[in-house]
Amino acid sequence: MSLTLVRNINVATMTNPELGIILNAAVVLDDDKIAWVGSVNDLPATYQQIETRIDGEGGLLTPGLIDCHTHLVWAGSRANEFSQRLHGASYEDIAKQGGGIISTVKATRAASEDELYELARERACTLITQGVTQIEIKSGYGLDMQTELKQLRVARRLEQTLPVSIRTTFLAAHALPPEYKGRADDYIDFVCDQVLPAAHAENLVDAVDVFCERIGFSREQTERVFSKAKQLGLPVKLHAEQLSDQDGAALVADYQGLSADHLEYLSDSGIQRMKEAGTVAVLLPGAFYFLRETKLPPIESLRRAGVPIAIATDANPGSSPIHNLPLMLNMACTLFRLTPEEALAGVTSHAATALGSAQQGTIEVGKQADLALWKVRAPAELCYQFGVNPLQKLWQAGTEVTPEQLFI
Repeated sequence: MSLTLVRNINVATMTNPELGIILNAAVVLDDDKIAWVGSVNDLPATYQQIETRIDGEGGLLTPGLIDCHTHLVWAGSRANEFSQRLHGASYEDIAKQGGGIISTVKATRAASEDELYELARERACTLITQGVTQIEIKSGYGLDMQTELKQLRVARRLEQTLPVSIRTTFLAAHALPPEYKGRADDYIDFVCDQVLPAAHAENLVDAVDVFCERIGFSREQTERVFSKAKQLGLPVKLHAEQLSDQDGAALVADYQGLSADHLEYLSDSGIQRMKEAGTVAVLLPGAFYFLRETKLPPIESLRRAGVPIAIATDANPGSSPIHNLPLMLNMACTLFRLTPEEALAGVTSHAATALGSAQQGTIEVGKQADLALWKVRAPAELCYQFGVNPLQKLWQAGTEVTPEQLFI
Protein backbone atom coordinates (compact mmCIF):
# COMPACT_ATOMS: atom_id res chain seq x y z
CA MET A 1 0.00 0.00 0.00
CA SER A 2 1.38 3.39 -1.06
CA LEU A 3 -0.44 6.44 0.32
CA THR A 4 -0.23 10.02 -0.96
CA LEU A 5 -1.86 13.02 0.71
CA VAL A 6 -2.78 16.03 -1.45
CA ARG A 7 -3.75 19.01 0.72
CA ASN A 8 -4.21 22.80 0.60
CA ILE A 9 -6.61 22.47 -2.31
CA ASN A 10 -10.18 23.10 -3.31
CA VAL A 11 -11.81 20.04 -4.84
CA ALA A 12 -14.46 19.82 -7.56
CA THR A 13 -15.68 16.28 -6.97
CA MET A 14 -18.18 16.56 -9.90
CA THR A 15 -20.74 14.61 -7.87
CA ASN A 16 -23.60 17.10 -8.33
CA PRO A 17 -24.67 19.90 -10.71
CA GLU A 18 -22.89 22.47 -8.50
CA LEU A 19 -19.64 20.52 -9.07
CA GLY A 20 -19.54 19.11 -5.55
CA ILE A 21 -17.07 21.75 -4.36
CA ILE A 22 -15.12 21.12 -1.14
CA LEU A 23 -13.10 24.10 0.09
CA ASN A 24 -9.86 23.73 2.07
CA ALA A 25 -9.87 20.07 1.19
CA ALA A 26 -7.60 17.05 1.13
CA VAL A 27 -7.51 13.87 -0.93
CA VAL A 28 -5.75 10.62 -0.06
CA LEU A 29 -4.56 8.30 -2.82
CA ASP A 30 -4.02 4.63 -2.07
CA ASP A 31 -2.04 3.23 -5.01
CA ASP A 32 -4.38 3.67 -8.00
CA LYS A 33 -7.55 4.46 -6.01
CA ILE A 34 -9.00 7.37 -4.07
CA ALA A 35 -9.02 6.41 -0.39
CA TRP A 36 -10.47 9.55 1.15
CA VAL A 37 -11.75 13.02 0.17
CA GLY A 38 -13.13 15.80 2.32
CA SER A 39 -12.38 18.91 4.34
CA VAL A 40 -8.85 18.92 5.71
CA ASN A 41 -10.39 19.54 9.14
CA ASP A 42 -12.04 16.12 8.93
CA LEU A 43 -8.94 14.21 7.83
CA PRO A 44 -8.83 10.97 9.86
CA ALA A 45 -5.91 10.56 12.24
CA THR A 46 -4.78 7.47 10.33
CA TYR A 47 -3.98 9.68 7.32
CA GLN A 48 -2.40 12.62 9.12
CA GLN A 49 1.07 11.05 9.24
CA ILE A 50 1.33 10.06 5.58
CA GLU A 51 4.92 10.57 4.43
CA THR A 52 4.19 11.46 0.78
CA ARG A 53 2.49 14.84 1.06
CA ILE A 54 1.78 17.29 -1.74
CA ASP A 55 0.96 20.95 -1.13
CA GLY A 56 -1.59 22.02 -3.73
CA GLU A 57 -0.83 25.68 -3.04
CA GLY A 58 -4.51 26.58 -2.98
CA GLY A 59 -5.18 25.20 -6.45
CA LEU A 60 -8.22 23.39 -7.80
CA LEU A 61 -8.31 19.59 -8.00
CA THR A 62 -10.68 18.04 -10.54
CA PRO A 63 -11.05 14.60 -12.03
CA GLY A 64 -8.70 14.03 -14.95
CA LEU A 65 -10.37 15.33 -18.09
CA ILE A 66 -11.96 12.87 -20.53
CA ASP A 67 -12.03 13.36 -24.30
CA CYS A 68 -14.95 11.08 -25.16
CA HIS A 69 -15.02 11.46 -28.97
CA THR A 70 -11.86 11.46 -31.09
CA HIS A 71 -10.56 9.97 -34.34
CA LEU A 72 -6.95 10.16 -33.20
CA VAL A 73 -5.36 7.54 -35.48
CA TRP A 74 -4.91 8.72 -39.05
CA ALA A 75 -2.31 9.71 -41.65
CA GLY A 76 -2.25 12.50 -44.23
CA SER A 77 -3.56 16.06 -44.26
CA ARG A 78 -6.75 17.71 -45.47
CA ALA A 79 -5.62 21.32 -45.37
CA ASN A 80 -6.56 21.53 -49.06
CA GLU A 81 -10.20 20.88 -48.13
CA PHE A 82 -10.04 23.70 -45.60
CA SER A 83 -9.09 25.94 -48.51
CA GLN A 84 -11.88 24.50 -50.69
CA ARG A 85 -14.49 25.29 -48.08
CA LEU A 86 -13.22 28.86 -47.86
CA HIS A 87 -13.71 29.05 -51.62
CA GLY A 88 -17.33 27.99 -51.26
CA ALA A 89 -17.44 24.17 -51.28
CA SER A 90 -19.52 22.45 -48.60
CA TYR A 91 -18.47 19.43 -46.54
CA GLU A 92 -20.90 17.32 -48.56
CA ASP A 93 -19.61 18.70 -51.89
CA ILE A 94 -16.06 17.67 -51.00
CA ALA A 95 -17.16 14.20 -49.90
CA LYS A 96 -19.07 13.63 -53.16
CA GLN A 97 -15.94 14.59 -55.12
CA GLY A 98 -13.95 11.79 -53.47
CA GLY A 99 -12.43 13.92 -50.76
CA GLY A 100 -13.39 14.04 -47.13
CA ILE A 101 -13.13 10.78 -45.23
CA ILE A 102 -12.00 8.85 -48.32
CA SER A 103 -8.97 11.12 -48.69
CA THR A 104 -7.85 10.18 -45.18
CA VAL A 105 -8.63 6.52 -45.85
CA LYS A 106 -6.12 6.44 -48.72
CA ALA A 107 -3.35 7.93 -46.57
CA THR A 108 -4.13 5.74 -43.56
CA ARG A 109 -4.18 2.54 -45.61
CA ALA A 110 -0.74 3.45 -46.98
CA ALA A 111 0.80 4.12 -43.57
CA SER A 112 2.45 1.40 -41.49
CA GLU A 113 1.28 0.60 -37.98
CA ASP A 114 4.43 2.19 -36.56
CA GLU A 115 3.88 5.35 -38.59
CA LEU A 116 0.31 5.60 -37.38
CA TYR A 117 1.44 5.00 -33.81
CA GLU A 118 3.97 7.83 -33.89
CA LEU A 119 1.42 10.25 -35.35
CA ALA A 120 -1.25 9.28 -32.84
CA ARG A 121 1.20 9.29 -29.94
CA GLU A 122 2.04 12.95 -30.53
CA ARG A 123 -1.65 13.86 -30.64
CA ALA A 124 -2.40 11.89 -27.48
CA CYS A 125 0.55 13.45 -25.63
CA THR A 126 -0.75 16.90 -26.51
CA LEU A 127 -4.08 16.04 -24.87
CA ILE A 128 -2.40 14.53 -21.81
CA THR A 129 -0.39 17.71 -21.19
CA GLN A 130 -3.75 19.54 -20.97
CA GLY A 131 -4.99 17.34 -18.11
CA VAL A 132 -6.61 14.52 -20.10
CA THR A 133 -6.43 11.07 -18.50
CA GLN A 134 -8.88 9.15 -20.71
CA ILE A 135 -9.41 9.28 -24.48
CA GLU A 136 -11.88 7.53 -26.75
CA ILE A 137 -10.35 6.63 -30.13
CA LYS A 138 -12.40 5.51 -33.12
CA SER A 139 -11.34 3.53 -36.17
CA GLY A 140 -13.04 4.35 -39.47
CA TYR A 141 -10.17 5.50 -41.67
CA GLY A 142 -9.46 2.01 -42.98
CA LEU A 143 -12.78 0.74 -44.32
CA ASP A 144 -11.08 -2.58 -44.99
CA MET A 145 -10.16 -5.45 -42.72
CA GLN A 146 -6.43 -4.78 -42.49
CA THR A 147 -6.51 -1.07 -41.80
CA GLU A 148 -9.45 -1.08 -39.40
CA LEU A 149 -7.62 -3.62 -37.24
CA LYS A 150 -4.40 -1.65 -37.65
CA GLN A 151 -6.03 1.50 -36.29
CA LEU A 152 -7.50 -0.30 -33.31
CA ARG A 153 -4.19 -2.00 -32.52
CA VAL A 154 -2.52 1.41 -32.50
CA ALA A 155 -5.13 2.66 -30.03
CA ARG A 156 -4.49 -0.29 -27.71
CA ARG A 157 -0.74 0.29 -28.04
CA LEU A 158 -1.13 3.89 -26.93
CA GLU A 159 -2.69 2.72 -23.68
CA GLN A 160 0.18 0.31 -23.13
CA THR A 161 2.86 2.97 -23.65
CA LEU A 162 1.33 6.21 -22.35
CA PRO A 163 -0.14 7.30 -18.99
CA VAL A 164 -3.71 7.40 -20.29
CA SER A 165 -6.80 5.20 -20.40
CA ILE A 166 -8.05 4.44 -23.92
CA ARG A 167 -11.52 3.34 -24.96
CA THR A 168 -11.64 1.99 -28.50
CA THR A 169 -14.64 2.42 -30.78
CA PHE A 170 -15.18 0.41 -33.96
CA LEU A 171 -16.33 2.79 -36.74
CA ALA A 172 -15.86 0.82 -39.95
CA ALA A 173 -19.31 2.10 -41.01
CA HIS A 174 -17.88 5.62 -41.35
CA ALA A 175 -18.01 6.01 -45.14
CA LEU A 176 -18.42 3.82 -48.19
CA PRO A 177 -15.01 2.73 -49.53
CA PRO A 178 -14.33 3.17 -53.26
CA GLU A 179 -14.27 -0.57 -53.91
CA TYR A 180 -17.89 -0.80 -52.70
CA LYS A 181 -19.20 2.19 -54.68
CA GLY A 182 -22.92 1.74 -55.27
CA ARG A 183 -23.00 -1.35 -52.99
CA ALA A 184 -23.56 0.06 -49.53
CA ASP A 185 -25.58 -2.94 -48.36
CA ASP A 186 -22.79 -5.30 -49.43
CA TYR A 187 -20.31 -3.21 -47.47
CA ILE A 188 -22.49 -3.38 -44.35
CA ASP A 189 -22.58 -7.17 -44.80
CA PHE A 190 -18.78 -7.16 -44.92
CA VAL A 191 -18.54 -5.02 -41.78
CA CYS A 192 -21.00 -7.16 -39.84
CA ASP A 193 -19.92 -10.60 -41.03
CA GLN A 194 -16.16 -10.18 -41.19
CA VAL A 195 -14.54 -6.98 -39.88
CA LEU A 196 -16.40 -6.50 -36.59
CA PRO A 197 -16.14 -10.18 -35.56
CA ALA A 198 -12.40 -10.14 -36.32
CA ALA A 199 -11.83 -6.97 -34.29
CA HIS A 200 -13.89 -8.35 -31.42
CA ALA A 201 -11.97 -11.64 -31.48
CA GLU A 202 -8.72 -9.69 -30.98
CA ASN A 203 -10.27 -7.80 -28.05
CA LEU A 204 -9.84 -4.51 -29.91
CA VAL A 205 -13.37 -3.14 -29.48
CA ASP A 206 -14.96 -1.42 -26.48
CA ALA A 207 -17.94 0.04 -28.38
CA VAL A 208 -19.41 0.26 -31.89
CA ASP A 209 -20.29 3.46 -33.78
CA VAL A 210 -21.83 4.32 -37.19
CA PHE A 211 -22.03 7.52 -39.23
CA CYS A 212 -25.79 7.70 -39.81
CA GLU A 213 -26.24 10.49 -42.34
CA ARG A 214 -27.16 11.23 -45.95
CA ILE A 215 -23.50 10.98 -46.93
CA GLY A 216 -22.98 8.06 -44.55
CA PHE A 217 -25.30 5.16 -43.85
CA SER A 218 -29.06 4.88 -43.61
CA ARG A 219 -31.02 4.19 -40.46
CA GLU A 220 -31.71 0.65 -41.66
CA GLN A 221 -28.04 -0.03 -42.39
CA THR A 222 -27.09 1.45 -39.02
CA GLU A 223 -29.49 -0.87 -37.27
CA ARG A 224 -27.88 -3.89 -38.91
CA VAL A 225 -24.53 -2.90 -37.42
CA PHE A 226 -26.14 -2.29 -34.03
CA SER A 227 -27.81 -5.69 -34.15
CA LYS A 228 -24.45 -7.36 -34.76
CA ALA A 229 -22.87 -5.38 -31.94
CA LYS A 230 -25.64 -6.51 -29.62
CA GLN A 231 -25.03 -10.15 -30.60
CA LEU A 232 -21.38 -9.68 -29.61
CA GLY A 233 -22.26 -7.98 -26.33
CA LEU A 234 -20.81 -4.62 -27.37
CA PRO A 235 -22.37 -1.24 -26.47
CA VAL A 236 -23.21 1.20 -29.25
CA LYS A 237 -23.03 4.92 -29.92
CA LEU A 238 -23.78 7.01 -32.99
CA HIS A 239 -22.73 9.95 -35.14
CA ALA A 240 -26.26 11.34 -35.26
CA GLU A 241 -28.09 14.34 -36.66
CA GLN A 242 -24.97 16.29 -37.64
CA LEU A 243 -26.07 17.39 -41.11
CA SER A 244 -29.73 16.33 -41.14
CA ASP A 245 -32.29 14.55 -38.99
CA GLN A 246 -32.12 10.83 -39.77
CA ASP A 247 -33.85 9.83 -36.50
CA GLY A 248 -30.54 8.27 -35.46
CA ALA A 249 -30.68 9.47 -31.88
CA ALA A 250 -33.91 7.58 -31.32
CA LEU A 251 -32.39 4.47 -32.89
CA VAL A 252 -29.30 4.48 -30.70
CA ALA A 253 -31.52 5.07 -27.68
CA ASP A 254 -33.59 2.01 -28.67
CA TYR A 255 -30.37 0.01 -28.29
CA GLN A 256 -29.64 1.61 -24.90
CA GLY A 257 -26.71 3.35 -26.56
CA LEU A 258 -23.99 5.08 -24.60
CA SER A 259 -24.19 8.31 -26.60
CA ALA A 260 -25.46 10.17 -29.62
CA ASP A 261 -22.86 12.63 -30.92
CA HIS A 262 -23.02 15.97 -32.84
CA LEU A 263 -26.84 16.47 -32.72
CA GLU A 264 -27.24 19.85 -34.43
CA TYR A 265 -30.44 18.57 -36.11
CA LEU A 266 -31.75 16.59 -33.12
CA SER A 267 -35.55 16.45 -32.85
CA ASP A 268 -37.73 16.67 -29.75
CA SER A 269 -38.71 13.03 -30.17
CA GLY A 270 -35.05 12.05 -30.32
CA ILE A 271 -34.41 13.96 -27.11
CA GLN A 272 -37.26 12.18 -25.36
CA ARG A 273 -35.98 8.76 -26.42
CA MET A 274 -32.45 9.65 -25.26
CA LYS A 275 -33.81 10.74 -21.89
CA GLU A 276 -35.70 7.47 -21.46
CA ALA A 277 -32.64 5.40 -22.37
CA GLY A 278 -30.08 7.42 -20.40
CA THR A 279 -28.15 8.08 -23.61
CA VAL A 280 -25.63 10.93 -23.32
CA ALA A 281 -25.64 13.85 -25.76
CA VAL A 282 -22.02 14.42 -26.87
CA LEU A 283 -21.62 17.91 -28.33
CA LEU A 284 -18.66 18.75 -30.53
CA PRO A 285 -18.15 22.52 -30.68
CA GLY A 286 -14.86 22.16 -32.58
CA ALA A 287 -16.61 20.63 -35.59
CA PHE A 288 -19.41 23.19 -35.32
CA TYR A 289 -16.81 25.97 -35.38
CA PHE A 290 -14.51 24.51 -38.04
CA LEU A 291 -17.33 23.74 -40.48
CA ARG A 292 -18.88 27.14 -39.80
CA GLU A 293 -22.18 25.48 -38.91
CA THR A 294 -24.99 27.85 -38.04
CA LYS A 295 -27.61 25.49 -36.62
CA LEU A 296 -27.04 25.07 -32.90
CA PRO A 297 -27.77 21.81 -31.10
CA PRO A 298 -31.01 22.12 -29.09
CA ILE A 299 -29.25 22.91 -25.82
CA GLU A 300 -32.26 24.25 -23.93
CA SER A 301 -34.41 21.26 -24.89
CA LEU A 302 -31.68 18.88 -23.73
CA ARG A 303 -31.47 20.79 -20.44
CA ARG A 304 -35.21 20.67 -19.86
CA ALA A 305 -35.29 16.95 -20.56
CA GLY A 306 -32.37 16.30 -18.22
CA VAL A 307 -30.28 14.57 -20.89
CA PRO A 308 -26.61 14.51 -19.76
CA ILE A 309 -24.39 16.63 -22.00
CA ALA A 310 -20.76 15.72 -22.69
CA ILE A 311 -18.17 17.76 -24.61
CA ALA A 312 -15.30 16.42 -26.76
CA THR A 313 -12.76 17.56 -29.34
CA ASP A 314 -13.84 15.29 -32.21
CA ALA A 315 -10.12 15.47 -33.10
CA ASN A 316 -9.94 14.45 -36.75
CA PRO A 317 -8.24 15.67 -39.94
CA GLY A 318 -11.28 16.96 -41.80
CA SER A 319 -13.92 18.61 -39.66
CA SER A 320 -12.17 19.26 -36.33
CA PRO A 321 -8.34 19.20 -36.55
CA ILE A 322 -8.22 20.40 -32.95
CA HIS A 323 -6.29 18.68 -30.18
CA ASN A 324 -7.29 20.96 -27.34
CA LEU A 325 -9.97 19.91 -24.86
CA PRO A 326 -9.70 23.10 -22.72
CA LEU A 327 -10.50 25.09 -25.87
CA MET A 328 -13.66 22.98 -26.22
CA LEU A 329 -14.66 24.12 -22.72
CA ASN A 330 -14.48 27.72 -23.86
CA MET A 331 -16.27 27.00 -27.15
CA ALA A 332 -19.02 25.07 -25.36
CA CYS A 333 -19.66 28.16 -23.25
CA THR A 334 -19.26 30.83 -25.94
CA LEU A 335 -20.79 29.04 -28.94
CA PHE A 336 -23.34 26.76 -27.26
CA ARG A 337 -24.01 28.93 -24.17
CA LEU A 338 -23.34 26.14 -21.71
CA THR A 339 -22.58 27.27 -18.17
CA PRO A 340 -19.06 26.59 -16.84
CA GLU A 341 -20.59 23.97 -14.55
CA GLU A 342 -22.21 22.19 -17.51
CA ALA A 343 -19.04 22.37 -19.57
CA LEU A 344 -16.85 20.91 -16.81
CA ALA A 345 -19.33 18.10 -16.20
CA GLY A 346 -19.17 17.54 -19.96
CA VAL A 347 -15.46 16.65 -19.86
CA THR A 348 -15.58 14.71 -16.58
CA SER A 349 -18.65 12.97 -15.14
CA HIS A 350 -20.85 13.04 -18.24
CA ALA A 351 -17.96 12.15 -20.53
CA ALA A 352 -17.29 9.10 -18.35
CA THR A 353 -20.94 8.06 -18.69
CA ALA A 354 -20.69 8.48 -22.47
CA LEU A 355 -17.87 5.92 -22.45
CA GLY A 356 -19.39 3.56 -19.92
CA SER A 357 -16.44 4.30 -17.63
CA ALA A 358 -17.79 3.87 -14.12
CA GLN A 359 -14.35 4.26 -12.49
CA GLN A 360 -13.62 7.71 -13.93
CA GLY A 361 -15.17 11.15 -14.04
CA THR A 362 -15.71 12.00 -10.36
CA ILE A 363 -13.60 12.23 -7.21
CA GLU A 364 -15.09 9.64 -4.88
CA VAL A 365 -13.74 7.01 -2.54
CA GLY A 366 -12.99 3.80 -4.41
CA LYS A 367 -12.76 5.40 -7.84
CA GLN A 368 -9.61 5.37 -9.95
CA ALA A 369 -7.24 8.17 -8.98
CA ASP A 370 -7.31 10.11 -12.25
CA LEU A 371 -6.80 13.66 -11.00
CA ALA A 372 -5.76 17.05 -12.35
CA LEU A 373 -4.44 19.87 -10.15
CA TRP A 374 -4.83 23.34 -11.66
CA LYS A 375 -3.29 26.70 -10.80
CA VAL A 376 -6.69 28.34 -10.59
CA ARG A 377 -8.98 29.27 -7.74
CA ALA A 378 -12.39 28.95 -9.38
CA PRO A 379 -13.66 26.23 -11.77
CA ALA A 380 -14.96 28.84 -14.23
CA GLU A 381 -11.34 29.87 -14.92
CA LEU A 382 -10.85 26.60 -16.80
CA CYS A 383 -13.55 27.69 -19.26
CA TYR A 384 -12.79 31.40 -19.25
CA GLN A 385 -9.41 31.44 -20.94
CA PHE A 386 -7.47 29.31 -23.39
CA GLY A 387 -3.96 29.35 -24.76
CA VAL A 388 -2.51 29.32 -21.22
CA ASN A 389 -2.14 25.90 -19.62
CA PRO A 390 -2.82 26.10 -15.86
CA LEU A 391 -2.16 22.39 -15.24
CA GLN A 392 0.05 21.95 -12.17
CA LYS A 393 0.06 18.19 -11.63
CA LEU A 394 -1.65 15.18 -13.19
CA TRP A 395 -2.22 11.68 -11.83
CA GLN A 396 -3.38 8.77 -13.96
CA ALA A 397 -4.36 5.68 -11.99
CA GLY A 398 -2.64 7.14 -8.92
CA THR A 399 0.74 7.73 -10.58
CA GLU A 400 1.94 11.24 -11.26
CA VAL A 401 2.44 11.90 -14.95
CA THR A 402 5.89 13.26 -15.77
CA PRO A 403 7.23 14.97 -18.91
CA GLU A 404 9.67 12.09 -19.40
CA GLN A 405 6.73 9.73 -20.02
CA LEU A 406 5.46 11.89 -22.87
CA PHE A 407 8.46 13.40 -24.58
CA ILE A 408 11.03 10.64 -25.09
